[in-house]
Amino acid sequence: MKKRIVTAALAAGMFAALPHAQAATPAQQAGGSKAIMLQGFHWNSSGHTRPDWYNTLFDRVDDVAALGITHVWFPPSSDSAAREGYLPRQLNSLTSAYGSQAELTNVVAAFKARGVQSIADIVVNHRVGTTSWADFTNPTWSKAAVVNGDECNCGQGSGDTGDGFSAGRDLDHTNTGEVQNGIVTWLNGTIKPAGFTGLRFDYVKGFSAAYAGKYSNAFAPDFCVGELWGDFNPNDMNAHRQAIMNWIDGTGQSCGAFDFTTKAILNDALANGNYWRLKDSSGKPQGALGWWPAMSVTFVDNHDTGPSESCGTGQNHWPVPCGSVMEGYAYILSHPGIPTVYYPHVYDWNLRTPIAALINARKAAGVHSTSAVAIQQATQGLYAAIVTGSSRQLAMKIGPNSWSPGSGWTLQASGNNYAVWMK
Repeated sequence: MKKRIVTAALAAGMFAALPHAQAATPAQQAGGSKAIMLQGFHWNSSGHTRPDWYNTLFDRVDDVAALGITHVWFPPSSDSAAREGYLPRQLNSLTSAYGSQAELTNVVAAFKARGVQSIADIVVNHRVGTTSWADFTNPTWSKAAVVNGDECNCGQGSGDTGDGFSAGRDLDHTNTGEVQNGIVTWLNGTIKPAGFTGLRFDYVKGFSAAYAGKYSNAFAPDFCVGELWGDFNPNDMNAHRQAIMNWIDGTGQSCGAFDFTTKAILNDALANGNYWRLKDSSGKPQGALGWWPAMSVTFVDNHDTGPSESCGTGQNHWPVPCGSVMEGYAYILSHPGIPTVYYPHVYDWNLRTPIAALINARKAAGVHSTSAVAIQQATQGLYAAIVTGSSRQLAMKIGPNSWSPGSGWTLQASGNNYAVWMK
């Protein structure tokens, strides 16, 4: 195991002992966070039957706040060659397939008025030209902004610092003038004035973690998370979560990461009954949240991995079994880390009521990102744990096998193969 000593200390809740790191760490990743994030879109949102997605969100502002959400992750807001926003074209134009700049700033302001912060989806690994391969405009960058060896055969920059992305021109993040300074100027001159306070970095395996750290520090977000989606080997789960630890450390501990390890394990447990995978050899949760919960952002499905408006729609690349979604939420909403709720599950799958019951239980118990977990069972067909919040304890179980925490507990939420109690 390559887990670094500093990482182990942070996972044990000793972050205050590292003031040099804390100064660069967003508040929500500094430990003890009670944040709950909503991914406020899905893969088909830009082509929704109501095309102005920002106004769709605006109509949900009060309900999202009432649900207990603290942060909403928005889709990429800049003009893009792809409707979904992941082929950024004119960075400084915030009119997209999701709506106009005015509609964007309107809904962000409405969320802020209800105490809900907004997270911008930041796509800086690559960019596309306005009319050809690399004629970058608004802002204008030269071909020196493109890495040497890009598919366009036009790159005049240095080599790539990460994996290539064939659909767009990979940016040379070693370029301080156009790329680094240009991204920082865009973040602080366009994204921040729109009202965003948090950042979600897309496709971070495409460029060195050090640059995500640089951009995060320049923006000073209250919430930062990176998407490091790597290959998963169920026979070597430590390697998978170690890569997440390494990326977080590579940012200078200025950005957390989505817990794709926990996502992978939940997929297997809920599909095949292998709930024993949720416990590691030391007795802790097996995912990234078992090593560094303050920096781990957990989720059941997102716009890439799961369905959209209904089972089988959207990208659906790596979904939790549709009938087991609430089991997944029973796990992430009762455990440490910062949990993410997916918009379609709340508003298209009619799961708002059971999800709200789990959120209410989490809040009532005071469960936070670094709450202690005591795993009671992790076997074929059953996982059970007791999680200690700041005011109460939660007991939970998922899986078809029966389990009870005993006397003195009050049932808070239950459904097919899951239950949560409080004491």
